[in-house]
Amino acid sequence: MLNAHEIIETINMISRENLDIRTITLGISLADCAHPDMTTLCRRIYDKITTTASNLVRTGNDIEREYGIPIINKRIAVTPISLVTAPADGDCVEVALALERAAEELGVNFIGGYSALVHKGYTAGDVRLINSIPEALAATKHVCASVNVATTKAGINMDAVAQMGRIIRRTAELTAADSSVGCAKLVVFANAPEDNPFMAGAFHGIGEPEAVLNVGVSGPGVVAHALHQLGPKANFSELAELIKKTAFKVTRMGQLVGTEASRRLGVPFGVIDLSLAPTPAVGDSVALILEEMGLEYCGAPGTTAALALLNDAVKKGGVMASSHVGGLSGSFIPVSEDAGMTAAVAAGALSLEKLEAMTCVCSVGLDMIAVPGDTPDYTLSAIIADEIAIGVANNKTTAVRIIPVIGKSANATVEFGGLLGKAVVMPVSRFSSQAFIERGGRIPAPIHSLRN
Repeated sequence: MLNAHEIIETINMISRENLDIRTITLGISLADCAHPDMTTLCRRIYDKITTTASNLVRTGNDIEREYGIPIINKRIAVTPISLVTAPADGDCVEVALALERAAEELGVNFIGGYSALVHKGYTAGDVRLINSIPEALAATKHVCASVNVATTKAGINMDAVAQMGRIIRRTAELTAADSSVGCAKLVVFANAPEDNPFMAGAFHGIGEPEAVLNVGVSGPGVVAHALHQLGPKANFSELAELIKKTAFKVTRMGQLVGTEASRRLGVPFGVIDLSLAPTPAVGDSVALILEEMGLEYCGAPGTTAALALLNDAVKKGGVMASSHVGGLSGSFIPVSEDAGMTAAVAAGALSLEKLEAMTCVCSVGLDMIAVPGDTPDYTLSAIIADEIAIGVANNKTTAVRIIPVIGKSANATVEFGGLLGKAVVMPVSRFSSQAFIERGGRIPAPIHSLRN
């Protein structure tokens, strides 16, 4: 039972500290939509999504109104499209347009799953899907794409890594008039989870049921406020304990919303993703949490240790609040979406290399990083390779969402708008990795992958 103090505390979290449910994401299987005729396939996909998710937005709005809990995004994730389009002839972009029509009809914020899983190699369907990504993202506003290029069990598909540098570069060029924002809807993964509710990397995995409701929580502002109230004299054990308790409260709210939404929609409840997901709002920042621990700026020496403490405490507190935790579950550090991260880059405290070090201990990787528009595709591929190697070696999910902003150079500022925020363009190394990337083939799985 909640006492009066806890009720008031929760109200304050929502009204003053930016607490919200970041997303309810409905996963939908499109396996039964496959057809050799592309027109028929697109019609089946549209009909399946609009029927299954017909009440998603209304249900989210009803819960938001009745419980007073903000639900920022209502999203859909579908079966990786490269699997669905495998038997069909025609242009995969037609499927992206069908997904866009479904998203617009339903009023959802994003639809994810324009995806391929190529960690060990390509099928013909994978090749067609990946080649179509730049045009698909340029032609749509709500469709998100992802490609899994590595797993700890399979190693790293370096042919796919090399290709994704070219795909990102082409996507940036096709959306150059809009600050190359198409790249913000494209993620390159290692160890991609099948139940992630967060965009741009969400897809409905092949081990998932026909439909399932997953929830992503938020809460950086709540944690930062709690640490501020604790004061500068508390030791690290006290910091960890407070973060655990706060994460528990945030996750219980997500559990409540997820359980109720799944009941009303008539689909199973899947997982709570514990990730602390920041926004551009002042105070709703993972960087601010780290600075409340005593760092002058996020990126100062000690940042990786502070982030490791935060990530661990969030998981320990959150897992006690829900029996079904999944997705990414950690602390996101998307640079453009976190006002504190953006400020740290502008101050010169946070570099690309420091961000890479931080991803060793958090979710999910190099996220929403703006780099100069003239960055070569092989340099983009090499940045991806470094981050993916961290995921493979540490048996964790890592990812890259990098945006070469056409026409912008290092230290320029670019506005993406909305939850995507703004970014300071980060410089990249001027030394070439071209010969390394052009080797191709696969980097073998690490020895500790042999666990059987």
